[in-house]
Amino acid sequence: MRFFVVKKETFLFFLAVGFVLVTISAWFILKAGDTTVFNQQSSGKTREIHMVAVEFKTTMKNGNEMEAYHWFPDTIHIKKDEKVQLFIDGINGVEHQFYIEGTKIKGTVKKGEETLVSLQFQKKGTYQLICNSHSDRAHNGPMTANIVVE
Repeated sequence: MRFFVVKKETFLFFLAVGFVLVTISAWFILKAGDTTVFNQQSSGKTREIHMVAVEFKTTMKNGNEMEAYHWFPDTIHIKKDEKVQLFIDGINGVEHQFYIEGTKIKGTVKKGEETLVSLQFQKKGTYQLICNSHSDRAHNGPMTANIVVE
């Protein structure tokens, strides 16, 4: 009768290699069903982008309250001539009247509601989404977001 003897170091080496192979295999199997969230290819379809209006609020050591309002995400990228539906949800603040600089687009985002803005830019550049209520530091701003048209 013959016995096969494996040293401890050899066993640990093969165990580590096996673990790496199983991990890599699992990663490929699980990744196979992933979907691209922001597909940059133009397919003629209208792309949806979701944005929220949020508030950051804190009380300082001296008792003063500090607030800051923000669009999230604060930068979105779209292609020139791409059709986009921008859905903006009001999370904080009563309402945010806004406009997009360099366009005639304006609207209002209300707390607990969703505002839909249709976008299609013919010129490349960066356009700012600006909240009228929080346009500068004196009004807990600036509350701006960039729309980058490539």
